[in-house]
Amino acid sequence: MTPLPAKFYARPTAEVARSLLGHILVSDVGGARRRTAGRIVEVEAYVGPHDPACHAYGHRRTPRTEQLYAAAGTAYVYFTYGMHWCLNAVTEAEDYPAAVLIRALEPVAGLEIMRRRRGTGVADRHLCAGPARLCEALGVTGELNGARLQQGPLRIVRSRSRRAGRIAKGPRVGITRALDWPLRFFFRDSPWVSR
Repeated sequence: MTPLPAKFYARPTAEVARSLLGHILVSDVGGARRRTAGRIVEVEAYVGPHDPACHAYGHRRTPRTEQLYAAAGTAYVYFTYGMHWCLNAVTEAEDYPAAVLIRALEPVAGLEIMRRRRGTGVADRHLCAGPARLCEALGVTGELNGARLQQGPLRIVRSRSRRAGRIAKGPRVGITRALDWPLRFFFRDSPWVSR
């Protein structure tokens, strides 16, 4: 499994978002024997300090947003609603706060581990359908904030069988600003997308 190189992320954020579709997010949280992985089927782009929905809108640099300013290919993991983790891949240039939120995965490895982490009664289709759900299924927490996505327990790897499904775009989900910006990208026919 070849991780996507840092230069893959060092491009315009919306371009990176579209390009991430079909690649595989791999988590070895808890050790390689507890590996979980999923094909990326839905993402959202947060395109920089001019984006009212970006956490660093207006260049707000805080302890929470510090990793948004890191080098391309860094994980930006944040806590939301006091209960959920969300995973982003930092994009563009260092000190320019932009990232792609990973919104949904099609599980491809470690389903039993995902089921245990997510709890009984969760349909497989819902294991990774949403940014908080996929973080729970893969064991992603704030401890991975700032991790490089090319090595270590969390990686995005090139898919040998990257599905070139029909890509759709639309408005981002769960935000209150810039609602009409079409920066959500997903495989149109995938049953694994969050909505």
